[in-house]
Amino acid sequence: MYKVFFNDRTVILTDDFIRNFQSRYGLFYRFRNAEDLGELIDFYNKLKKIDTLFICHDDIEELRTVFRSCFHCIDAAGGLIRNTQGRILIMRRRNKWDLPKGKLERNENPRQAALREVEEECGLKDLRIRDQLLSTYHTYTLGEQHVLKKTFWFDMVYSGTIEPVPETREDITEIRWFRPDELASVCADTFPSVLDVLKYARLVAL
Repeated sequence: MYKVFFNDRTVILTDDFIRNFQSRYGLFYRFRNAEDLGELIDFYNKLKKIDTLFICHDDIEELRTVFRSCFHCIDAAGGLIRNTQGRILIMRRRNKWDLPKGKLERNENPRQAALREVEEECGLKDLRIRDQLLSTYHTYTLGEQHVLKKTFWFDMVYSGTIEPVPETREDITEIRWFRPDELASVCADTFPSVLDVLKYARLVAL
């Protein structure tokens, strides 16, 4: 199964039609060909009242490949940063709580990009990657072009003492260290992909 966010709505790519149809609510489509899939994506972008679209096919990897072909694909990377007191770095960007992330540059791997983005957006250097977390997918429209962004997320530790500084050129207005028991307010005002990262790291309830 693959989950793709269309703003606050979700597209699920799945090879288990029966289980999802019996237990979930949404719009269901059995994949037939790439042309129909492209039209379906255009239709779903305009259909605001349906929160979830399920696209079903027996070969999930073939479906994933064809789905990606309908978009201009971009790779990005970001970090979930903890300090030595166990607090989590959360920043305010465009009136939402967010985590630092950004597009990979040429000849850059996801780990390098994640460390660079945290340094550029938060001014932090003494970082160590502990582990790779999940990858999230979301889409947006740039002009008339559909863009699919895959973000690689990493669990990081900050061992320095310098306070983070928001990069205002990236529309970041505030950076705070949250205790894990304070994250409920973040979950109520963040992006679905960030919420998935927090859940995956077991910082909030699944």
